[in-house]
Amino acid sequence: MDAADLKSFMPEFHKYLGRFADCFSDRRSRDHLPVYLRGQLSDLDRKSVEPMALAAGVAPRTLQEFLSSLAWDHAKLRDRVQQIVASEHLDAVTVGLIDETSTEKKGTKTPGVQRQWCGHLGKVENCVVTVHLGIACGDFQCLLDGDLFLPESWNEDRDRCRAAGIPDEIVYRPKWQIALEQYDRVVAQGLRFDWLTFDEGYGSKPEFLRGLSARKQSWVAEVPKSVCGWLKPPRVTERPYRTNPKGRPRSKRRLVSGQPKARRLDELLKHHPQLRDQPWKQYRIDDREKGPSVWEVKHVRLHPTDENGLPGEAIHLLVARHVLQGEAVKYFLSNAPESTPTATLLWVALTRHRVERCFQDQKSELGMDHYEGRTYTGLMRHLYLTLVSYLFAMRAVLARRGEKSGVDSAAGSPGGGDANRRETPVRGRAPKRAGGSGEACAVPSATQPAGTRIPRQNDPTPIEGTGHPPHRNTPLPTADLAL
Repeated sequence: MDAADLKSFMPEFHKYLGRFADCFSDRRSRDHLPVYLRGQLSDLDRKSVEPMALAAGVAPRTLQEFLSSLAWDHAKLRDRVQQIVASEHLDAVTVGLIDETSTEKKGTKTPGVQRQWCGHLGKVENCVVTVHLGIACGDFQCLLDGDLFLPESWNEDRDRCRAAGIPDEIVYRPKWQIALEQYDRVVAQGLRFDWLTFDEGYGSKPEFLRGLSARKQSWVAEVPKSVCGWLKPPRVTERPYRTNPKGRPRSKRRLVSGQPKARRLDELLKHHPQLRDQPWKQYRIDDREKGPSVWEVKHVRLHPTDENGLPGEAIHLLVARHVLQGEAVKYFLSNAPESTPTATLLWVALTRHRVERCFQDQKSELGMDHYEGRTYTGLMRHLYLTLVSYLFAMRAVLARRGEKSGVDSAAGSPGGGDANRRETPVRGRAPKRAGGSGEACAVPSATQPAGTRIPRQNDPTPIEGTGHPPHRNTPLPTADLAL
């Protein structure tokens, strides 16, 4: 993007910020918003408060106060991001993305810091972990929410929490519970997902899966090989039985004597003829950076064990492996309708990599991991302001490509524009692609009958011709958008 392109986005940048004006109660706090966002969108090497403030010619202390102590509604700012996405970016199949990210930290004062698993480094390290919900829709993607994971050690030391400004109502919650809370918040803002996908850290939590199913949400979950179940459900009885000849008969739902026990997924793959003898089928999936990749899949219906160790309702089980990665096998479960094609489930499962793209962009380009404060409020405001910066950058990049992005319109969002101009999302259809044929690619949603244009076994056609929306997964050039 050259200087002329950069200059052309300045009016849109200020118009965009105007959509968040009602999140600030006074001009002093509101005037800091463009300073902070311009710093994040700049080409500074470090996007922490001091270098951003100095680059803008303001006192670092004033920008520190903007994060930690000035009165403004950062939760409303987060909600506004979700409202904008809900009203302007749901023009294709929507896939919700749940994941966590970690940031290495020194010392003991940063809220939530402790020695714990740091996925960024691949080892246990002193770090902060945050849980996020994102979205992928056509060529559009962004993060919608983020929360601090508060370790139990912090929760048990409320004096330490108060010193870091962590409210008493913020307590330890498992990561899956944080993710469920974020899902409920996003849905409350009018956003709906055709699918939700996540890794085995969340797929291994039955309570989480049951919570999503109770909300009528279709999901595709990567799960560990230790998950147990049956391909053919065993017989169950409620017939009374005696544990004591003189006692009252007990009535409890249980497996009939002699029925096979539940087996692990890897054991089913190795020994059960329905999986063992099923040939691998190949599907071409666009990996967005290195061209089409080929996956081999086996697909059956599984009855996983429920909370009582009994067979649950039948769901999809996909056993998948990348052709170039040999015996590295992944397992996916899904509660989608039985008629959902294998290719659709595989495509949803592999869409999860786009949340990693969001993390990479926000850390490398916007400084999401550059926060140096010691207060909970400051950390949460930094996370939410990064959501605002990333949404603008994504909209600007799509607009530069000539695609529908909404960057030049405030239509349909609270706080600006004509609410009557909101467009109705088109479910099950990908947006037209710039530079392509302009043909809409039919992608079946989880709640609709499967279409016919899906990846086929050994299909030689690239993903653009299979019915799944392509995605140009290129790094977000925020330095080109420096304002």
